[in-house]
Amino acid sequence: MSSSNQPYIDPGEISQEELAPQRFKNPRDAFWSGIRDAAGAPAAVLFAGMVGFGAMGKTNGFDVWFTTSTSFFMFALPGQVVLLEMAITGSSVLAIVLAVTLTASRFITMTVTLFPQLHQRDRNRSLYASVHLLAMTAWAISMREFHAIETRHRLSYFVGLGLLCWLISVPGTILGFYLAGMVPAAVTLGLIFINPLFFLLTFTEVKPWINRIALMMGCIFGPIFFMLDRDTSLLSSGLVAGTIAYLIDRKLLRKKSGLVG
Repeated sequence: MSSSNQPYIDPGEISQEELAPQRFKNPRDAFWSGIRDAAGAPAAVLFAGMVGFGAMGKTNGFDVWFTTSTSFFMFALPGQVVLLEMAITGSSVLAIVLAVTLTASRFITMTVTLFPQLHQRDRNRSLYASVHLLAMTAWAISMREFHAIETRHRLSYFVGLGLLCWLISVPGTILGFYLAGMVPAAVTLGLIFINPLFFLLTFTEVKPWINRIALMMGCIFGPIFFMLDRDTSLLSSGLVAGTIAYLIDRKLLRKKSGLVG
């Protein structure tokens, strides 16, 4: 088979299991390593974001039970914010469901890029429970670390990483709810955006260049589409920026490396 007919595999996506020393002794070691990696900046950033969200719920008249339950059952800060904003404006239940579902569409690409990297024996129905732990932070860090983790230990690492992030979101929401009014509104809203910012900075460390190109294109087209139509700017800028990044990677970078004919 000629090189032009061979499928392209990004070197950064190849497992280093056979090339690097064994990183973890067993699944428990991998799990606690995930906990430790989450216990630093990822948990702190997510906690700050949930504090801002909790304060947002209190400020807009929602009770602590409803506000906190969204963090426990949804665990998706953008979707939680959309839920509260649309409920505040009196939108119908159907409209809220559709809007929140659209914000959750990002999990499709996150799932199909992360979970195929797990060991074959871990790809079973129990993954439905693990999917709940999938968030921007856990996904970005896992994508960065998986290439250096043995395939059989990746799920344990991910569960440890995501579990702490999920559990920390509940006390963060409660704390923010009861701290509402004690800090300026601008600070409260700013806390919500710390998490996406941390995600972007983490994602730049993922090896494939297409990710960095997509981020750069998003920074360029985001403001442009926002000025054209703020209601659809997030979707349209993501679609255009991602498509351009894919074409640059497919038509220029891969051909330059001689990996695609």
